[in-house]
Amino acid sequence: MSVFTRRALVGPVAALLLLAACQSASSPGASSGAESSGANPSVAASSAPVVTVPEDQLILAGNLFVCIDVPYPPQEAFAPDGTIIGSDPDIASEIAKRLGLEVHFVNTVFTVIIPALDGGKCDIIVSAQNINADRLAQVDMVPYFKAGQSIVVAKGNPKGITTQEGLCGTTVAVQSGTTELDFLQGTSDYEGAGLSDACVSGGKAAIKISEFAKDDQALLALQSGTADSYFADSPAAGYAVANHPDQFELSGITLEVAIEGISVAKNHTALRDAVKTVLLAMIGDGTYGDILKTWGLTDGGLTADQVNSGEL
Repeated sequence: MSVFTRRALVGPVAALLLLAACQSASSPGASSGAESSGANPSVAASSAPVVTVPEDQLILAGNLFVCIDVPYPPQEAFAPDGTIIGSDPDIASEIAKRLGLEVHFVNTVFTVIIPALDGGKCDIIVSAQNINADRLAQVDMVPYFKAGQSIVVAKGNPKGITTQEGLCGTTVAVQSGTTELDFLQGTSDYEGAGLSDACVSGGKAAIKISEFAKDDQALLALQSGTADSYFADSPAAGYAVANHPDQFELSGITLEVAIEGISVAKNHTALRDAVKTVLLAMIGDGTYGDILKTWGLTDGGLTADQVNSGEL
């Protein structure tokens, strides 16, 4: 059962993006492929660096470039002034601060975010990436969050989608390169267990998958009526409903909980270990929990044991 309930993100969360925007640094926002820098002052100040990173593990000494796919609120979003805000940039900013580095965010399309890391566009990825076998074959990943997968439908649920079987024959909007897409089409960790294949095996019509480069485009497909539902991680799904309660609602379908990871190039083990060390320190002193609380994501927090083991 998911750690997120149907009510997990209602209430004050919709207002938090605006609040954080008022508190955030005045650094310029990043459009696709552009960079922005500056930590969010709303994050508790940390002490001097507890660990350092060898310069040859960084693109530019003294700096930490972070690939992130915006928007995917509440984990990552643009504030009205263009600043990148959310739980992921707050976590990344605090990690950089504790490493004695200046943070820079590189907005990157999700389908090419790992090639961007391998190509030297960034040092790490902090962007709601579920840990799976395909990604682990390409990068190392430090567990830092957990999230279920939820289906959002139009207000009133006109198609009556309340079960997995109810998705059969309908059009589902989803972002490219995501675990949700794998789950729908039976690829990666879901090979042989795809939702659409299950429909066909059960004598029902296949799911029509409507794939988009950006998550907000997938949500817009539901909003415009060209899709019957929107499939995303529970935080993003819950935020969409909380922010547009007159347009969307949760279907009640919440699927497997997965652990998300911070990605680091496989040849940068010192950087990987440093990120893990400061993340564990953030968990230990409560800063990590405070960040998640700010964004209404407390239920997605990991314990130190889970970070070390990668298990729920």
